[in-house]
Amino acid sequence: MDRRGVLLGAFAISALGSLWSAAALAQTPPPSTPPQDEKKTLKPEELDQILAPIALYPDSLLSQILMATGYPLEIVEAARWSKANPTLKGDAAVAAVKDKSWDVSVKSLVAFPSVLTQLSDHLEWTQKLGDAMISQQQDVADSIQRLRAKAADAGNLKSGQQQTVTTQGSGADRTIVIEPANPEVIYVPSYNPTWAYGSWPYSAYPPVYYPPPPGYGYGAALATGLLWGVGIAAAGAMFSSWNWGRGNAYVNVNVNRAVNIDNHFDRNRYVNNNNRWQHDPGHRGGVAYRDPATRQQFNQHRPGAAERQQFRGQLANRTPAQTPHLPQGTNRPQANRPQAGAHPQIQNRGNFAQGDRPSALSGVNRGQQVNREAMRGRAQQGRAGSHPNFQRPSGGGFHGGGGGMRGGRR
Repeated sequence: MDRRGVLLGAFAISALGSLWSAAALAQTPPPSTPPQDEKKTLKPEELDQILAPIALYPDSLLSQILMATGYPLEIVEAARWSKANPTLKGDAAVAAVKDKSWDVSVKSLVAFPSVLTQLSDHLEWTQKLGDAMISQQQDVADSIQRLRAKAADAGNLKSGQQQTVTTQGSGADRTIVIEPANPEVIYVPSYNPTWAYGSWPYSAYPPVYYPPPPGYGYGAALATGLLWGVGIAAAGAMFSSWNWGRGNAYVNVNVNRAVNIDNHFDRNRYVNNNNRWQHDPGHRGGVAYRDPATRQQFNQHRPGAAERQQFRGQLANRTPAQTPHLPQGTNRPQANRPQAGAHPQIQNRGNFAQGDRPSALSGVNRGQQVNREAMRGRAQQGRAGSHPNFQRPSGGGFHGGGGGMRGGRR
């Protein structure tokens, strides 16, 4: 099985937790769902919440991060490659992955291992960023400018040795641009959003904060102030910029730079679109989009009940030799299940407002445990589905809990 198959198999880990809650709620009337053609949009306070950790990044790096978040499985693969090649950073790392199958935005991020680590370690957050960028690019741009204005008004966003901050316009038409002080060297800041933006206006949506990962030159996390990692020589990894036009903001792609990063880059996708970035579903890797309307927009096929049953049957027919022993973990619910064992607890569900469900990617970011957990999840899924006392939710498939096989339903 190739690496992407293993990563997709890890979705079964999230689905396993959903099985038990789905069985218990099988008799509960399903909640109302929006029409099939309606997109689920994130509110301004939700966008500010998830963008708070990166809104003060340099424009070019910020745009490439947001493009890459639409391809979470490729981010996981790139992060693993980066950890396996710790001596490669900046332009040297990007040159080493030119022939990889990842999107150009993902390839560009191997220049910044600390960024990839944060995205890979917090996949629920990453997937939310990607959902927003794919469906609400203008709203994302508005949120970035809103956050930058708050940081500037709080006195916490200024030019320095690492970056140059420029303000264009004033009042409601103010636009704040952040660029590297030296175009040849990129610094990635780390900061606590509760400090950076001053008083936070949304008590129900506190800003997300992830301290800098260890080992990348940041030192200990600070409660106040911008913390800078080591400057990275990565001018060759920068291929995009923001068009901050009011009401018409979007990311521009410099195709002449992108072809030097990605040997498989298709410049025609952008030349024919005035170099305006557009999401490429070919790099999505089977991760479900946020709502039916977006799935339809990108022609994403969702398996029917018969296909899911066939998939479960294949899992159930695995031989004992293919099924590893389960390590000790937290206790499973015991209802309708004799000789119930234990499974590892799915962690890193994010620090979001109440009501958010864990993403279908929960559990993928478990590092070296992914392969083993994916195999356990598939085997346990097959056994649960074939048990005579198990009550499957109506409609087939897995619908409860954290989204499971439905790919991050919220």
